[in-house]
Amino acid sequence: MDCMTRLNPLARLASVFTTPHAPEDFLRLVNPLSSARQLRGIVTRVDRETPDSATIHFRPGRGWHAHEAGQWARIGVDIDGVRQWRSYSLTTAGGEDPAITVTAIGAISEALVHRTEPGDVLFLSPPQGDFVLPEHPRPLLMLTAGSGLTPVMSMVRTLVRRRSDADVELVHSARTRETALFRDELEELAGLDHGLTVHHWITGERGRRFDLTSTDDLDATVPDWRERATYVCGPTEMIDDAEALWRAAEVESRLVIERFAPITLPGSGGDGGRVVFEKSDKEVDADGATTLLDAGEDAGVIMPSGCRMGICQSCLVPLQAGRVRDLRTGEVHGDEGQLIQTCVSTAAGDVYLDV
Repeated sequence: MDCMTRLNPLARLASVFTTPHAPEDFLRLVNPLSSARQLRGIVTRVDRETPDSATIHFRPGRGWHAHEAGQWARIGVDIDGVRQWRSYSLTTAGGEDPAITVTAIGAISEALVHRTEPGDVLFLSPPQGDFVLPEHPRPLLMLTAGSGLTPVMSMVRTLVRRRSDADVELVHSARTRETALFRDELEELAGLDHGLTVHHWITGERGRRFDLTSTDDLDATVPDWRERATYVCGPTEMIDDAEALWRAAEVESRLVIERFAPITLPGSGGDGGRVVFEKSDKEVDADGATTLLDAGEDAGVIMPSGCRMGICQSCLVPLQAGRVRDLRTGEVHGDEGQLIQTCVSTAAGDVYLDV
C-alpha cells in the first residue's frame, strides 16, 4: 500500500471536521502553496530593471513544471477584488527557478511592477508556448524590441552560460539606453566571449527603429543573417515586416516569431452589442472593436484567459445565444453551446455567455 493510499482515510476523517471546506483550504492558511485547486507561487525577490520595469522571482507550488527557454506562463493577481490574468514570458534560463520581467503598461503590469513585494502570492498556470530554442545547435539571430526581449533573454541566459558552441547575434531596439532592458547584463555577457554579440539599436539616438522593410540594416549589422535561424519578438509591425522580408528572401522556414497580439483583419470588428455574462449576473455594452474577453474583464467578470492571441484555447466560454465575429477571419458565427474564443471574438449583436 503506497503513501497516498495510507493518507486517504486521514483525509476523509479530516473532511468531517472541515466540511463544507476541504482540508487543504485550511492548510492553505498556513502554506499558501498547498492548494490543489489553484497553482500558486510565492514572490521571493523583486529586482528593479528600469524605473518602469521589474523582474519578479517566485517559487511555484505543486503543479508547476520546469520551463523551456522562451516559454510563458499566465500570472493572476487580485485587483480591487477581481482576479485578473495576463501572460508573461519567463526570463530566467530554462529549468531554473522562474521569474517574469514586467513593464508597467496596463493595470495588471502596473500592480506587478510597483506594488509587488517578497512574500506576495501570485496565481499561476504552468509554462507553455512553442517559441523555444532549436533542437540542435546552429547559428542564431535574435531580433527584438521593447519587452519583446523577455523570452529571448531566457534563451540567451540558457545558451551562453551552458553551451560552448553558442553563436548568437542579438539586435535589440529600445527608445533610450536607460529603458533598454537587461542592457548591463547583456553587455557583460557579450564581453566574456560566450558566443554572444549584442547590437543595441537606440531609436532616440538614431531617429528610427531597426528597419526590416529592406535588407539594408540587416546586411550592415549581421551580414550572414540569411544563414541563421532567426527569432523575432516585438511590435506587430516589426513582425509583419520580418515575415515579408524573410519570405522575399526565400528563407521563411528559418524564421520563428512570437506575437504578443492576435493577427486580426483590418476593419474586421463586429457590429457590437450588449454582452450578458449569465453566471456572473453582469452585462455591458461592447463596441465592435472590443473583444469579449476585454469586455468581461472591464465589467469585473473573472474571465478565463491565457495567451490572449487566439492560440492556447484557455479563454473558451460556451455561447448561450447570439452571434460573434472572429477578428482573425471576419467570420460571423454562433450556435448555442458553441465554445467561443473570447480573446479574438467581438459581439455581432447581443451576446449571452455562460460565464
